[in-house]
Amino acid sequence: MERNAKKLFIVGTGTDVGKTYVTGLILKKLNEASLNPAYFKAAMSGNDKDADGSLIPGDAKFVKDTSGIKQSLSSMCPYIYEVAVSPHLASQIEGNPVDLEVVAKGFYDLASDYDYITVEGSGGIICPIRHDDRKIMLEDIIKELDLSCLLIADAGLGTINSVVLTVEYLRSRNISVKGIIFNNYKEGDVMHENNLLMCEEMTGLKVLSKVKQNDKDLDIDINVLTNLYE
Repeated sequence: MERNAKKLFIVGTGTDVGKTYVTGLILKKLNEASLNPAYFKAAMSGNDKDADGSLIPGDAKFVKDTSGIKQSLSSMCPYIYEVAVSPHLASQIEGNPVDLEVVAKGFYDLASDYDYITVEGSGGIICPIRHDDRKIMLEDIIKELDLSCLLIADAGLGTINSVVLTVEYLRSRNISVKGIIFNNYKEGDVMHENNLLMCEEMTGLKVLSKVKQNDKDLDIDINVLTNLYE
């Protein structure tokens, strides 16, 4: 019998804000609560090869290692590229462009085996996934899989602009945003504290957790976390 898996999309305000790091902590929290979680990412670029020349899905491996989930790496990401550029360009260089039907099948295969599926995006929200005879943007994957979003942002300088612009863009596309998690947060830093207040006021969203550098656990109530999933 197919499970009615709950699902959530992790979107970042940009590249290198810590989406994968925070996603690993989210999966760890769900796994420690025995909630049968899974990880999924449609397209992953900038990956290394193992000894036999096969590409290792680096983000997926990090999440698996961090969280302790038993899910196979091979089920986590259908499109893996070596060159560290946007997926649309990586696929133009290496071949194997993203097909939404393949992505959807990979996701729904997981939905039959797992209870909470966390889908991680590539880069920021305006990320071309395919751009040739067919055009796919990251938002198309979000809509195809009918996902709501949790926004990951760096706590530092510039985050008010990137948070507000990302939230406004998502809302303009009728994509639900459930809340924000700040990464690289420093308690007592007047700018970080003010950025949090400004982002909450200007978006109407709550900062649900503040992740500090090298945190090993996500400081969020498990019920608050699971209620983000639909």
